[in-house]
Amino acid sequence: MSHTVIRVEALSKRYEIGAKEAYGSLRDTLRHAAGAPARRLRKAFAKWENQGNGENGSSPNIWALHDVSFEVKEGEVLGLIGRNGAGKSTLLKILSRITSPTGGRVGINGRIRSLLEVGTGFHPELTGRENIYLNGAILGMKKNEIERRFDEIVAFAEVEKFMDTPVKRYSSGMYLRLAFAVAAHLVSEILLVDEVLAVGDAAFQRKCIGRMNEVASEGRTVLFVSHNMAAVRTLCTRGICLEQGRIVSAGDIEQVLFRYTRSQMQDNPNSAGTQTRLHSTLINGQNPGAIESGSTFEVSCTLDLAASLPSFRLFCMIQDANGESVVVMPANSRMLKIADQPGVHQIRVCFPGLWLRPGIYSVYFKLLGSAAGAGSARFFSDSIMLDVSGNDDPEMLLGMITPDVSWEVTNSAPRPEFAAHSAMLGD
Repeated sequence: MSHTVIRVEALSKRYEIGAKEAYGSLRDTLRHAAGAPARRLRKAFAKWENQGNGENGSSPNIWALHDVSFEVKEGEVLGLIGRNGAGKSTLLKILSRITSPTGGRVGINGRIRSLLEVGTGFHPELTGRENIYLNGAILGMKKNEIERRFDEIVAFAEVEKFMDTPVKRYSSGMYLRLAFAVAAHLVSEILLVDEVLAVGDAAFQRKCIGRMNEVASEGRTVLFVSHNMAAVRTLCTRGICLEQGRIVSAGDIEQVLFRYTRSQMQDNPNSAGTQTRLHSTLINGQNPGAIESGSTFEVSCTLDLAASLPSFRLFCMIQDANGESVVVMPANSRMLKIADQPGVHQIRVCFPGLWLRPGIYSVYFKLLGSAAGAGSARFFSDSIMLDVSGNDDPEMLLGMITPDVSWEVTNSAPRPEFAAHSAMLGD
């Protein structure tokens, strides 16, 4: 039976708005620790005094995390989801020991590697080669252990020509590829990944997903943060949903994603048809789906319409790895002609060649409906992953779409002065 590798108990983190978090020397740290008991007494007395004076103690503070508790077993792939500002990145920073908690305890059994921001843990003045050895040494690995994995790391990162160049001269893409390669290949029992799919080209995104699957199959533990719900569903077995720094749901990833989706619906409980649901989303009959950029494809789902909805709008949504909507295809009740037909309906949307930029996307349906005198309701389908392949030339990945257009030049004629010059030269 798998044992617990991460235990979080009543974890809280408070930030003072406008304050800067200081990073001092060892002497400053020791002096700060020595004065901690006195500071705690002063804070407790001040809190008691404010309460006695009837003050509510409203200071410019924000709780990024509040009373968070959970456990992670060895070999689990845990997805952390929630809206922006929910506390996901703060939690990973505390687990990585980048920042300290305001209260609570964290117990970690094993070596931990983090990829929270581009180049986290890299020294900008050192070369790529030196940073690989430095990160391995920090993890307690011996030189021969690092050397055994060195070629694999370099091949994954695809930066062979720049291994002896200081990483401060790397592009953000090169930085990220090397950082992820180091994090995913050096020996560590726990891997923390924050929004790695939001940066990089399509080939790198596929590599990341493949490598995280390999890491999980090796029995290592992964904590994965992403706004791409389809990638979370594909990679993770368990999930935790955070809202305003608190855990609002935890457990099987499908259940957590369902509750997270439900939290966005804001249904009127008295609305007719609250049992209406969208499910079984497929791309070309498959889940997940894979297409070539510019090719036609279809997205389908099942709509269980529990009651008549005289007026509704149905949307097929495609989001990128950042959670930004890049395609929104609407249909209304007049077009679909099923508003007054409660029952099970098979919905299909046929897309032309969209020329989407190669990468990892998520696809889902959204229904906005209203019944007379019963208010409005929103319903979401499950979100599935769409892998768009195609030309991965970095220069072609600067825009969102890469249409297959034709170019031509007509009515070409040299300027008169150039024509005269050519005649003088006898051309």
